[in-house]
Amino acid sequence: MTDEVKEASAPLDVDVADEGVEDESAEIEEKTRKRRSFKWSSLSYATRVTLSFALIAAMTALVAIGVVSFVWQQHFQTYTQENMRILAETTAAQISARYERTESFSDYVLQPAGNAVVVTQGVGMQVVDTDNTVLFDSTTELTGEDGFETPSIAPLPGPDNIARAPIIVNDQAVGSVRVWVYGSDSLLRSTDREFRDRSYQAMVLAAVIAIVLASIFGYFFARNLVKPIKRLTDTAEQLKEGNFEARAHLKGEDELAQFGNTFDAMAEAVERDRKLERRLTTDVAHELRTPLMAIQATVEAMVDGVLPVDEQRLMTVDSEVMRLSRLVDSMLKLSRLENRANPNKEEIVNVGEVVSGIIATHEAYVRESGLTLSYKADPDVYVLGDPDLIRQATANLISNAVRYTDEGGKIKVRVKRGETMASIAVQDTGIGLTPEEARMVFQRFWRADSGRDRESGGLGIGLTVVKQIVDRHDGWVQVEGRKGEGACFTIHIPLYNEREQRRKNEAKARAERAARKDTGRIRPR
Repeated sequence: MTDEVKEASAPLDVDVADEGVEDESAEIEEKTRKRRSFKWSSLSYATRVTLSFALIAAMTALVAIGVVSFVWQQHFQTYTQENMRILAETTAAQISARYERTESFSDYVLQPAGNAVVVTQGVGMQVVDTDNTVLFDSTTELTGEDGFETPSIAPLPGPDNIARAPIIVNDQAVGSVRVWVYGSDSLLRSTDREFRDRSYQAMVLAAVIAIVLASIFGYFFARNLVKPIKRLTDTAEQLKEGNFEARAHLKGEDELAQFGNTFDAMAEAVERDRKLERRLTTDVAHELRTPLMAIQATVEAMVDGVLPVDEQRLMTVDSEVMRLSRLVDSMLKLSRLENRANPNKEEIVNVGEVVSGIIATHEAYVRESGLTLSYKADPDVYVLGDPDLIRQATANLISNAVRYTDEGGKIKVRVKRGETMASIAVQDTGIGLTPEEARMVFQRFWRADSGRDRESGGLGIGLTVVKQIVDRHDGWVQVEGRKGEGACFTIHIPLYNEREQRRKNEAKARAERAARKDTGRIRPR
């Protein structure tokens, strides 16, 4: 029975071992994959900047070392060779001066060569006559008490690595001095080689120090650079999570500070738009709910037999349906204006004539409201734009003035020509506006609190439409007024300039011709 158990368990042990091997292999493959998938972009920004500074310092150091090595190889060797030549010439001059007095190569005459060898370590020297007989040779020296000359173990270099200088006496060469450096084929003494090697070591050390300092500087630079970016990132994260009050609050005059200020301004705009969106949703729900509830209540009462189905009830339902229709139509017009679904007409518009037509059609309506309407216009006020949209904007302003002006009030419409702008002003003696309300009048569905309870209160979209129309004409709307004393809305639109318009048309035509020419050059392959 025990053997059977062992036999039965044996395959199981193999399977467990295989699983262990597979797990280890999988772990190795995962590590290999991670190593292969390593990318420069996977490093943090601070690490990348630090490494970049270090790499730049390393490349700069390598270039410097390479340049210095080239200069040393080309010029330092020439410098040392020149030193050996000068040594040979100086020694030859001293020997020549002594030779003139003795007219023979005695030990006294050759003494400058021995002195030069003693003073200049690592240098070999020979003095030969015109027959190439060696008169002095530093490769042999007297050793021991027996006085025998034994050759030095240092070999002579080749002829190309020896500095020579003739010994001139009475303009004739009586011999020459040969100078070389022991163990060097380039006339570099051991001190020169040591100086060169130490210089290389110093440059390598300087390179290491430069890399370390560059890495430290790069780290602090990257940290200071990333700090405001991280703050912006955290602020953006908070905005994403719904905290629209989050701000970066970066200070300074640099580009990052300007970006932070722009980012904060964007966040304020987003917060403001979110508030407007919530208010828009609330206002739309309120504006739609009131007529729908009235319609529903009236219809249910008629269906249940509580109210009779007569003309008065049907007219109530019809009026609420018409109100819904006007609201939807106004929102559709506003959406088209904002999205620029319909392009503007570009016509030369006489503003005085357009507004006078609006006055003619609204005069009876203003009179029925118990108000007086006056109109003045400067002659020849021309703008380039869409006459229908200008007519609609002016009509909206007049309707708004009628709606918020009590019976017996006055409405004045004035068209004026300025230096560069044409203006259409609509002034009333109605309920007026506070400075805070003047900044909010162009928001959708906004109405002054005192006007929300008025039976004549509008939909709250008319002024928004006015602003969109004026914006499409590259103009602006001025709002003035005081609470209880009335308000004045003034539309400003650029005047038509024939010369400027001709220049724009010519530039536009040239651009179109260039575009057609470029299109004509393109040929399908």
